[in-house]
Amino acid sequence: MRPAPPPREPAARTPLTWLYVPGDRPEVVAKALHCGADVVVVDLEDAVAPDRKDRALRATAELLSDPAPGTAPVHVRVNALDGPLAETEIRTLAALPGLAGLRLPKVQGPADIHRAAGWATTAARPAAGPALTGRLATGRRARTPGAAVAPLTTGTTHPARAARTARTARTAAPGSATATLTPAAAPAPAALPATPALYALLESALGIEHAFAIATAHPALRGIALGEADLATELGVRDEAGLAWPRSRTVVAARAAGLAPPPQSVYPDVADLDGLARSCARGRALGFLGRAAIHPRQLPVIEAAHLPSPEEVEAAAEIVRAAGAEGGAQALPDGRFVDAAVVAGARRVLSLAERRN
Repeated sequence: MRPAPPPREPAARTPLTWLYVPGDRPEVVAKALHCGADVVVVDLEDAVAPDRKDRALRATAELLSDPAPGTAPVHVRVNALDGPLAETEIRTLAALPGLAGLRLPKVQGPADIHRAAGWATTAARPAAGPALTGRLATGRRARTPGAAVAPLTTGTTHPARAARTARTARTAAPGSATATLTPAAAPAPAALPATPALYALLESALGIEHAFAIATAHPALRGIALGEADLATELGVRDEAGLAWPRSRTVVAARAAGLAPPPQSVYPDVADLDGLARSCARGRALGFLGRAAIHPRQLPVIEAAHLPSPEEVEAAAEIVRAAGAEGGAQALPDGRFVDAAVVAGARRVLSLAERRN
């Protein structure tokens, strides 16, 4: 049987920059929403002191009660899923119209994804938590089911993602295997809110070991990424060489699951832009696409490093022209061999290059 072709890339703009901002500083968040980042990540975890967690959640919920809080999509990184705060945070935020995604820290295995998805899909019945006031209390609107989750793929569904959806459906309907010729009519259950897009952060040795299982755990899981600071501490590595295998493992797991290439972890020295550029070049060579940032000055460096060069664009255009003219596997005049996988890669290069226009 001929294997299914790889999924076509989504038509939407591919994020290259993910800017983290502290959730307890609404004035900083407001500026970040208009600074040019592709995605703004409001952080409720590491960037917020313990005595300001409640304030951060209130401010973030108020922000996301607006269906269009800024020019960039807004994600939220919640606190650790095994801690006391994550459930309330997810239930409070998941149904708000301005939320584009939830970033889940310190994911250890598929059970963490299922737990978070369960909290999110029952957000209409929030757990006890901080009382919400002001615009949120009077203007909260439920998200239209399915509206916040973009299609997982376009074109042919990736085999791993199709299997994941089937597993979830079987879990959701355990009695569906028994059919009757004349099933009795039953009232349709009330629809639950759609699960928001979920992104898993792998920050431990166990998370890396379970990378593919995490990446295929749930249909709402839209991406995985590394949290390198915590991982390096746990592994006891002293330089980047010790992270080479976890980085490659994360890239391979994401692509095997039919997900987008993961973005790189943050570069902590905001003053060292040359070092950031070199680090981005190494990450791109490993298969990463884009990067998390902690300061707006890092954004143009990250974008420039992850966009194709003029030479790469020219080479990609030649490949696409040749494929369109003759089709099938062939050799270009300079000796390069071109097949369907090479053509797909060339089309991705050209899609990224459109950001320069």
